[in-house]
Amino acid sequence: MCQITLKPTQQWQQATWQDYEALRDEENSDRCKLFFDNQRLWVERGAEGINHAQFSALIPMLFAVWAAKFPNVKLSTFGGCQLEKKGRRAIAPDIVVYVGEDVPTRKTGQSRFIDLDNWRSPNLVGEISDTTLVIDLDEKKRLYADLGISEYWVIDVRAYRLFAFKLDETGVYQQCEVSHVLPNLAIALLEQTVELLATKTNTETAIWFSQQIATYS
Repeated sequence: MCQITLKPTQQWQQATWQDYEALRDEENSDRCKLFFDNQRLWVERGAEGINHAQFSALIPMLFAVWAAKFPNVKLSTFGGCQLEKKGRRAIAPDIVVYVGEDVPTRKTGQSRFIDLDNWRSPNLVGEISDTTLVIDLDEKKRLYADLGISEYWVIDVRAYRLFAFKLDETGVYQQCEVSHVLPNLAIALLEQTVELLATKTNTETAIWFSQQIATYS
């Protein structure tokens, strides 16, 4: 029986994997994001505010623009999907990107989540941070590094900033100036794109981004 109440908290709480599964499968769990690590559970509010929702819609547009410009770079996105290592860890990034082949698919009777015991880790994950910037830049960053995810973005929607990190050879994220998942994409250009949302719609912003990468080769 689950002993944890499904409500957003501002701290990790002790929990079992069975607690996590029970919360994940509750009817209202889609309104929350769940993270599980080493017998600890983090419950994060799922209902989006205006800024978070605007950024959430923008990011897939940018990936689509990039994919149209560079069709040889095969991108598959699974934003908001739960990823699990059964019994040990569960994560729910806002941004999930696989590059290349061998991407998760679901067959009848299988889990509707991404099972990281059967599928490789994504190449890139990201968080759109409205009220969670501190944990996104700290504990979640360590979680994603431990899973071997090569690149991690954090978008601060309140300050219109973007932080990008690349996994180094020691398994630690280091801030980077150029994306390695989207080759040669300058993080400064991404941050300029993010800053435009202060004055433009997300569709106008995506069009501006497409114009900037028009000369990329």
